[in-house]
Amino acid sequence: MTTLVTGATGNTGRHIVSELARRGERVRALTRNPSATTGMFPAGVEVVAGTHTAPETLGAVLEGADRLHITFTAGLAEVGTELIRRAVDAGVRRITMVWGGTVGPVEESLADSGVEWTRLEPQEFMSNALTWVESIRTEGVVREPYDFPSALVHEADIAAVAAVALLEDGHAGRAYNLTGPQSLTPSERIAILSRAIARDIAFVPITHEQAIDRLMAAGVSRADAEYVIGWYAAPSEDSTTVVDTVERVTGRAARTFAQWVAEHAHRFQDSPVDRVAAT
Repeated sequence: MTTLVTGATGNTGRHIVSELARRGERVRALTRNPSATTGMFPAGVEVVAGTHTAPETLGAVLEGADRLHITFTAGLAEVGTELIRRAVDAGVRRITMVWGGTVGPVEESLADSGVEWTRLEPQEFMSNALTWVESIRTEGVVREPYDFPSALVHEADIAAVAAVALLEDGHAGRAYNLTGPQSLTPSERIAILSRAIARDIAFVPITHEQAIDRLMAAGVSRADAEYVIGWYAAPSEDSTTVVDTVERVTGRAARTFAQWVAEHAHRFQDSPVDRVAAT
């Protein structure tokens, strides 16, 4: 059987590809730029060009795929229903999807598709800390508007749950809220990072509007920026409450933020080139 993974080079997609390959499964990895995947995936992974936000182009990609993973990304809201319809018509019989934050038309379409489906509802990704890399490396600061706790989840744990749901019975029709083992504020995350890279990092508050402007400067629409910063301003109970879904589904404890930092600490540290340039 073959599993098609969309967004295969993304935060969760690449982990899902690797997890399925580790289990000996046939994996088809969909990406806009196959040449950029050199060395990224285990041997045997079939890398194909394309994007799930253009489902009308995926006839050959869907052919022979029995299972499908979808990550909700920009542009999917408009075409996700069509993607699911085409996947079902092509013979896909089991689908997992990382949701878009609410149960909207795409999520409803999946639930009504007639196939075995599992919706993954992760809280904040630990990888969001990567947005701090530049300011930590160059200034030793993190600028955020709020310091509320968040039940962060490691993207590899999202992938592990997705792999179980794709490969094993008993997960059809389920919506899984996914968190890590701790609810941490930005200040608490900064302290963990600081210890890992042996460098003082300051938390610098900014205003709500400054945070929105920063996202818009990065190409995010005002509506999306207001949604994201609004989520931080008034976190829901789900976003701050730790649940044991990862452990219940996978049989293994969820990864901590400290583990995530250990994997990525080098990205927050000055390189020799940076140090020379600063002198």
